[in-house]
Amino acid sequence: MKTPKAALEVKRPWEISADEITAILAGSHANPFAVLGVHEAGDSYAARCFIPGADEVTALTLDGSVIGELTQLHPDGFFAGPVALAKRQPVRYRARRDDAEWAVTDPYSFGPVLGPMDDYYAREGSHLRLFDKMGAHWIKHEGAQGIHFAVWAPNAQRVSVVGDFNNWDGRRHVMRFRASAGIWEIFAPDVPTVVPYKFEIRGHDGVLLPLKADPFARRSEFRPKTASVVAPELLQEWQDEDHLKHWSETDKRRQPISIYEVHAGSWQRHQDGSFLSWDELASSLIPYCADMGFTHIEFLPITEHPYDPSWGYQTTGLYAPSARFGEPEGFARFVNGCHKVGIGVILDWVPAHFPTDEHGLGWFDGTALYEHEDPRKGFHPDWNTAIYNFGRTEVQSYLVNNALYWAEKFHLDGLRVDAVASMLYLDYSRNHGEWIPNEYGGNENLEAVRFLQDMNTRIYAEHPGVMTIAEESTSWPKVSQPVHEGGLGFGFKWNMGFMHDTLSYMKRDPIYRKHHHNELTFGLLYAYSENFVLPLSHDEVVHGKGSLIAKMPGDDWQKFANLRAYYAFMWGYPGKKLLFMGQEFAQWSEWSEATSLDWNLLQYRMHEGMRRLVRDLNFTYRSKPALHARDCEGDGFEWLIADDHENSVFAWLRKAPDHKPIAVITNFTPAYRENYSIRLPLEGRWREILNTDADIYGGSGKGNGGRVQAVNAGGSIVASITLPPLATIMLEPET
Repeated sequence: MKTPKAALEVKRPWEISADEITAILAGSHANPFAVLGVHEAGDSYAARCFIPGADEVTALTLDGSVIGELTQLHPDGFFAGPVALAKRQPVRYRARRDDAEWAVTDPYSFGPVLGPMDDYYAREGSHLRLFDKMGAHWIKHEGAQGIHFAVWAPNAQRVSVVGDFNNWDGRRHVMRFRASAGIWEIFAPDVPTVVPYKFEIRGHDGVLLPLKADPFARRSEFRPKTASVVAPELLQEWQDEDHLKHWSETDKRRQPISIYEVHAGSWQRHQDGSFLSWDELASSLIPYCADMGFTHIEFLPITEHPYDPSWGYQTTGLYAPSARFGEPEGFARFVNGCHKVGIGVILDWVPAHFPTDEHGLGWFDGTALYEHEDPRKGFHPDWNTAIYNFGRTEVQSYLVNNALYWAEKFHLDGLRVDAVASMLYLDYSRNHGEWIPNEYGGNENLEAVRFLQDMNTRIYAEHPGVMTIAEESTSWPKVSQPVHEGGLGFGFKWNMGFMHDTLSYMKRDPIYRKHHHNELTFGLLYAYSENFVLPLSHDEVVHGKGSLIAKMPGDDWQKFANLRAYYAFMWGYPGKKLLFMGQEFAQWSEWSEATSLDWNLLQYRMHEGMRRLVRDLNFTYRSKPALHARDCEGDGFEWLIADDHENSVFAWLRKAPDHKPIAVITNFTPAYRENYSIRLPLEGRWREILNTDADIYGGSGKGNGGRVQAVNAGGSIVASITLPPLATIMLEPET
């Protein structure tokens, strides 16, 4: 009997169905790893690959041995065939078309890089090394070198990594889905570092989304380009052991902390208006701050952001130092340089919200992944941004890991957390009906509270030398108290009340100040309720508010005198100090992120005098423990004169155990007062260690000749002193 024709057409074991080939070519296959790469085929192995543009393909081992010629199953570049392998292993292909020949190492022939413990800890939210696992990392894997890509997109149908290395073709590097963690990964052999890439994501509904930047990217393209960049592992020869040891072993509340707040893009610029690199900033900014006596530099956000006027507060690359200033290694060198001269570096950090740029985190896999789906919780009306979903384990872990990343990889000394108040209140900037109460019916965002407590707990446990600082503008209790005592766990909190009240007072004509005396005394009622930083920040010199010198009343001389007296008042007041750049030399113009500071003003006596005063204030504050060692404790302060509203005079004593006290006296009127009587705690001569009216600062040169005498008069120790006009003086006992 004749054998039927159909029985003779036995399918070769390395072939697959036309439908699967079509799905691979269309980029719609649910699991390309089940088709492409090396697979068992009967008693041997077969290789299948998709190489667009190839007419012929030869399979080789990684060491170059030929193991088979593959058959073209589709003219668009699909090949398959048996290979002479004893076991499954990675392979490489030699592709040819006409006279062209090129090599392709098969990404689908490699096993996964992540393991089940990574999945478990990522899903649990306890993985504290996600920045070493997610994103793009150059590794050696199964005998080949390349880049491991990993991204969280649990609701996507398909995720591919695309870039110059595959002509931005989403069919070439479709990633492996780890369903238990919602993470997609692929090892892409032979891909070099410093190449741009994004993720091509097909959403849960099958619709292709706009290409997405990598949430864990450690480097990005220079705006207006928006791709992530494969960054090599950060190599920095750190020389800051003594610096880190000091801050990890000390009580920061009892250390002098004077912070210079800097916008890296406008402190200085090149003549053509372009940005300085980190190395260029290091050569000028570090010695300047060291000479000025600042203990820390605080940068407005330097993480990648698309829009310059956002000042970095709308970031799309939370792990990437901005390309505006060069490669990440440059920032590491900058921090190392600061630490070598004893200056700490603090980064403004923005975990409250993120912009809605299409390449960013918004609706990342076609669903509300990083944000809330309901705009009553997920949209910020003030900034038109998305609010992180702090209740989602993976989102909380993403942010906590980011805090740890900056501390570990870049040795940062602190994080100033932006917009904490907007995180704490569900009804922040919302009207009735525009917000959703918490489970108890209140307006507290309990998920955000838990996130902040977890973040602070983790970072202080892993990096005890780091300090976290909250920009929190309400009376939320225990912001800077430990988590185990019911606090949020921050090290410090910005004292927004001090800033508001004192500036309100200073703007007034001195003739009216006696009616507002309590604006300067009220703050002492709560000065020790938190560990405070006194901020004169960028927020006070933008959006029509003018510069600090421009806020002062009177003619030019009085404006400078007012500001000098105010600075010394603040440096003598309990709390750590922060001053925004340009205000140390009394820049007249309001700050603009688009131009350099007006450094030319330093050629003028009054501006140079202001700079010298701030310098001397810093070094006086640092060298006198009475001025800093009890900044956060009530026993370090004692009123000497609190009620002389008629003369607008304030005086107090700053104290620290086993150290000389410092008397701080301010005259906030232009009246020159001789023979002003003040009570002091010790008899004898007191040295005038600072006088803001000194000629060297641009003042009138009036004062006490360097010393005053305190005598016992009827059981009270008093001194008769001279109060210069619109001035602050500081006195210290000689013995």
